Amino acid sequence: MLDYVDGALVQQLHQDDNTAEDFGKPVMNLAYGLHQVYFIASRGVDPVLDTDAHTLTFGSVRDTFWKRYDVSVVATSNGNRAVTLDRVVTKLRLTFTDEVPAAANSISIIPHTWYYGLDYMTGQPASAQTDAATVITIPDASKGQTGIQASLFGFSTAAEWNTDVVISSRTTTDAVLGSATITAAPFKANRVSDYSGPLFSAGGSLSLSLNGTWETSETGTW
Repeated sequence: MLDYVDGALVQQLHQDDNTAEDFGKPVMNLAYGLHQVYFIASRGVDPVLDTDAHTLTFGSVRDTFWKRYDVSVVATSNGNRAVTLDRVVTKLRLTFTDEVPAAANSISIIPHTWYYGLDYMTGQPASAQTDAATVITIPDASKGQTGIQASLFGFSTAAEWNTDVVISSRTTTDAVLGSATITAAPFKANRVSDYSGPLFSAGGSLSLSLNGTWETSETGTW
């Protein structure tokens, strides 16, 4: 929680222990007057808060929710508030339909444009990076399996936008086993972009099906 009065940050509260009794029930005392309170709830890793640029950036993005809440505090104000936060991330989910070879060590996901931060005053994505790789180590239990999945979260606008994504699989010696390219994949906040296809035995392109909602997905093949 970040509490602003007349455009100035006057106090903030950070909860990071989900075993604490008051976790998810923050308490903040507000002085009389008009406040803009910004709420962010995230599972992101390695957060960096920049109050000068009013951004919150993560080394690894996870599911994240946000809300601006305006409140006027007067002598008769009720101290309790119920605030509903909105999801401000998108998710790319990949399903690999061919068998993972024993030599496969990692999967690299490289979006041409991806957002790793949030402007907490506007709820818009920030901290864009170009061609930044996310490398996922393949566990031994997945070797020889088909249908394994990999996911990547990123901040997004509510309006749809597009970017290319390059995916590859490599051995421990960094040799490429297979690759695929997704061209102009569409993303938007609170929606999963689901792709499926072979990766470990050939190069090629991937086709897309989009979720209308976060909970369910449509699937496609190529």
